[in-house]
This record gives sequence, structure tokens and C-alpha cells, in this order.
Amino acid sequence: MLLQRVPEERVGKNRMHLDIEVPDIESLASRLLELGASRVSQGIEAEHGSHWIVMTDPEGNEFCVCDGGATEH
Repeated sequence: MLLQRVPEERVGKNRMHLDIEVPDIESLASRLLELGASRVSQGIEAEHGSHWIVMTDPEGNEFCVCDGGATEH
């Protein structure tokens, strides 16, 4: 996958929304914060057996760090 900067401003929703699936979402969220991301959700969201943290990159593009339905939290 190639992500490329474009001259047009984003209007409304993201052009693409990424879910990054990992076993330890808090660890990756902490690492991404160190790299300049921001955390949108203060806790861990949960629905239908899946857990995730909503984040944004430095340009405000939203993405989620999720566990893909892991049962331990």
C-alpha cells in the first residue's frame, strides 16, 4: 500500500479509513503517540467482541488500532 500526500485538503470523512490489527492495542497506541499521532477515544471502544482505539495521524486522518475480536482485556 502506498500512501501519498496530495495538495487538496480533506473535506469531510477520510478518503480511506485504516484499521491496524494487533494483539496489544495499548502498546501500539503508545508507540504511535510518540510518533505524533493523537488519541481520539480516551478509553478502549468495544462492540461485538472487538476492541479498538480511535486515533488520528498528525494531519488529522482518523484510523483505529484494533484487536480483531481478541477476548482478553
